[in-house]
Amino acid sequence: MSIRATTLLLALALAGAGGLAGRGAQAAPSPSPIEVFAAASLTEAFTALGKIFEAEHPGERVTFNFAGSQQLAVQIEQGARADLFASADQRWMAYLKTRGLLLGDPVIFAANRLVFIVPRSNPGKISGLADLARPGLKIVVAADAVPAGHYLRQALARLSMAPGFSFGFGQQVLGNVVSEEENVKAVVAKVQLGEADAGGVYRSDVTSTVSDKVTVLDIPDPYNVIAAYPMAILARAQAAKGARDFGRFIVSPLGQQTLRGFNFLPPP
Repeated sequence: MSIRATTLLLALALAGAGGLAGRGAQAAPSPSPIEVFAAASLTEAFTALGKIFEAEHPGERVTFNFAGSQQLAVQIEQGARADLFASADQRWMAYLKTRGLLLGDPVIFAANRLVFIVPRSNPGKISGLADLARPGLKIVVAADAVPAGHYLRQALARLSMAPGFSFGFGQQVLGNVVSEEENVKAVVAKVQLGEADAGGVYRSDVTSTVSDKVTVLDIPDPYNVIAAYPMAILARAQAAKGARDFGRFIVSPLGQQTLRGFNFLPPP
């Protein structure tokens, strides 16, 4: 889907939150900060987007709560103050929608690709994906409730049917898992610190500060799972208008260019 089409979908989806500001009109800043709850994998990209947005919208302020999508959804359900929710999968967005906590329909704004990372020191002597099934390795992944962990288990099941991999490959890899984390940033941290021989994360998690400390093992696209990222304004939003503006900025050409700079893919 093109950026222009995505922007149109966002405008339609968010129109129910009070309508869109007139073209060219100078909108008044939100009376309170725009509170964005976003998946941990969006930390660097959304932090950058927030700074650009604030520079282009004097008087507006965006604050973030980054955590696993499952943690954020539960916090929102329990009444946490949030205006916009950006999830790493549609499962937790649907969780909130079925509870009447969304204002309008979610919009997909980005996608992501799974990879494995290995410490540069490579204590497990891993030279390729097939080595991850070798007994005795220490592998760290996100828990199944976390989007990245859920996607990764699907990718491992697909690899179990791929040429060059054993039929039980996925289960063998999971048998080497020594820790299941609540978000992908925790997986990255353990691999960086050498507490694991390998970890499953998103490609976007291999940031400039991480790339010189790890080696990336790509999962071939036919067996990978491309994660779709939806966002939506929340029914109890106190800064709904500001959230709409920030949402439109995310799918604007500049917003999409910024996301690509952090290794995100365009909306599928």
